Amino acid sequence: MSRNLILFIALLFFATKSFSQIVRTEKIDTTSNWKKGNKVGLDFTQISFVNWSAGGNNSISGLAKGNFIRNYTRDNMKWNNELVVRYGINKQEAQDLRKTDDQINLNSTIGYRRDTINKWFYGAKFSFLTQFSNGYSYPNVSKAISKPFAPAYIFLGIGAEYTRKDLGLTVYLSPITNKTTLVLDSRLANEGAFGVEKAIYDETGTEILKKGKRHRTELGALISSQYKRKIMTNINLDTRATLYTDYLKDFGNIDIDWQVSLEMIVNKYIKANIGSHLIYDNDIKNKREVAGVQITEGPRVQLKQILGVGVEYRF
Repeated sequence: MSRNLILFIALLFFATKSFSQIVRTEKIDTTSNWKKGNKVGLDFTQISFVNWSAGGNNSISGLAKGNFIRNYTRDNMKWNNELVVRYGINKQEAQDLRKTDDQINLNSTIGYRRDTINKWFYGAKFSFLTQFSNGYSYPNVSKAISKPFAPAYIFLGIGAEYTRKDLGLTVYLSPITNKTTLVLDSRLANEGAFGVEKAIYDETGTEILKKGKRHRTELGALISSQYKRKIMTNINLDTRATLYTDYLKDFGNIDIDWQVSLEMIVNKYIKANIGSHLIYDNDIKNKREVAGVQITEGPRVQLKQILGVGVEYRF
């Protein structure tokens, strides 16, 4: 185990110990309209990948994760905010540290309903997704296939949300959603990665006549849902799905993002997790190494499976 990995685990341990002190000393404000929730944890995880565009390697690894919720409710208005962060690394013999998971995901939904009985909220939804560090098609670590803000996805739309707290179900429907894809890296933008307009070269293919665009804007329809349910004693299910189609280009071609997580509670601090993450986006081209050369193929279904056991602190 390398010095960097030992330092990484030690920092997370002392951070979560501090969080547990907050749990014991924090006073609950019963008059506030805000509902707060925080979870941080460390899993030791087995992960397998299939065509995962951000890069990765099947391995035994460590996964640091956090989930932070700030929800505001007053009369018939609600404002829900969630930040999800994940970063996983693995260490195999004769190899440097490799990334296995990497995500920064911020979601914010604001809505208003006509009365306290109505389960439909009308309002707007904002989502932001990117990553912490470079992703590679291993064993090549000299040419990144993804970077922080390359890509980054921003969704902003208006619509209606149907909420059933008794069922743990939330469904959001938006007929008008703007999707912006950012690729803030010159090389990846010039290559036309993640669907942006690629650079135009001269006849020799060496000199750039027009640089690749660093962003792409789409206007389409969005459907997202979340279902959270205790299915057995100490076993919780959380599944989330997002479907998006662009009105202006290839209408009916649907981008899919579907996550399933099964949490098995051993005790207050020990949890086991089984999960999967499936992505299909026609604008994300698969990249792989063939005889030391990186080649780009057509879009693929991306699939990630996770099995982990670790510690978790809530505060």
